[in-house]
Amino acid sequence: MKKLSFFASFAILFALASCSPSTKIIGSWTSPEKPASAYQKILVVGLSSNLVNRQAFEEELVATLIEDGVQSTSSLTIIPVGSAATEVGMTKALETVRSTGHDAILTVALLDQTSETRYVQGTTTYAPMGYGGYYGRFGGYYGYYGAMTYDPGYYTTDKMYYVEVNLYDSKTEGLVWSSQSETTNPSNLESFSHTFAGVVVDRMIKDGIISVPAKK
Repeated sequence: MKKLSFFASFAILFALASCSPSTKIIGSWTSPEKPASAYQKILVVGLSSNLVNRQAFEEELVATLIEDGVQSTSSLTIIPVGSAATEVGMTKALETVRSTGHDAILTVALLDQTSETRYVQGTTTYAPMGYGGYYGRFGGYYGYYGAMTYDPGYYTTDKMYYVEVNLYDSKTEGLVWSSQSETTNPSNLESFSHTFAGVVVDRMIKDGIISVPAKK
């Protein structure tokens, strides 16, 4: 899929969405060289030039990870915006990541966005006449057909977003885990980022990338 600027056009598409939102993981991959122990402290990085959208997703992922007992930090709090754009800047950024004790880096990027038009079938409902028939009197005949109603079908357009999340080992910079998700008809950025974070973190736990401390 063609890589797009991270959530750059959400403002317009949120206004057009009309159906219930849903997010699901459509695939995940774990490196055979994954460390035996789960990662303990993760830096979350949104790949976006839109700081509002980037901040929303970074903060939701951080909050969800912390809620599940995994230390996590938004990249916006320790790496100046734009400072890692050069090779020298990237080297300094990685030094900061390692010196602050982060053993993994979680990146989030929008891969693609699509529109799909589908037809919603109409429905017919019927309320039967009472005893005595309906042809003998106008009131009965009218009541029979008046009780039958039809809701016409219609076309609706679903907006779908495909987001990729990658986890890199901060020491080796190697890709350890990757997932792609599909979100349909997000109503707004807040609900999208919140639901997305929960789905992604749940899959990370399921795939053994992070572990949740046992509750006492």
